[in-house]
Amino acid sequence: MAFWALFVLVIAATLLQGHAHANREGDALYALRRALKDPDNVLQSWDPTLVNPCTWFHVTCDKDNRVTRLDLGNAKLHGRLVPDLGRLERLQYLELYRNNLVGHIPKELGELKNLLSLDLYNNNLTGSIPPTLSKLTNLRFLRLNGNNLSGRIPRELTKLRSLKSLDVSNNNLCGTIPISGSFSKFTQKSFEKNPRLKGPELMGSVSYDVSCD
Repeated sequence: MAFWALFVLVIAATLLQGHAHANREGDALYALRRALKDPDNVLQSWDPTLVNPCTWFHVTCDKDNRVTRLDLGNAKLHGRLVPDLGRLERLQYLELYRNNLVGHIPKELGELKNLLSLDLYNNNLTGSIPPTLSKLTNLRFLRLNGNNLSGRIPRELTKLRSLKSLDVSNNNLCGTIPISGSFSKFTQKSFEKNPRLKGPELMGSVSYDVSCD
């Protein structure tokens, strides 16, 4: 009897933990929904009364009912990203390209340790690229092109050894282009159409710094 009682307690604790994760991730996604205008009702299924957000459209989960993918590219969404997205601990793909997102990229996205792809291109994002993105050690694809991002390219990003594709073109970045670490393999195309951005790859000369004032 003691064995079965312990077994039941373990199962109950596991289920409760799963529900807790689902609730926390559902709350994070619903915070995003509240921050967005959705003219085509692509988020209509995002019902906060449902325990598990894995039933929502455009959300993919793993076998443990943890969110691994958010596919909202080209969805005509208007609004801001929210810091709450940093709570999606197992998220691998954050696809929010070709919308009308404004405001800054939350530094909390650096908490998405399992992220493989961050696609925020072709929006209206402003502010700087958060240095916290350097904590995304599994990141392979970082596409921030076609926004209005400013400031320097964080040197910390050169430490992303898994990074295979980078595009920060068509922004308003300034300073010089990092060339160390993973950035050594990226061509001018990754950085073009940033009028205030200079660097050895573009100038063919010794590295120097350029003011962002």
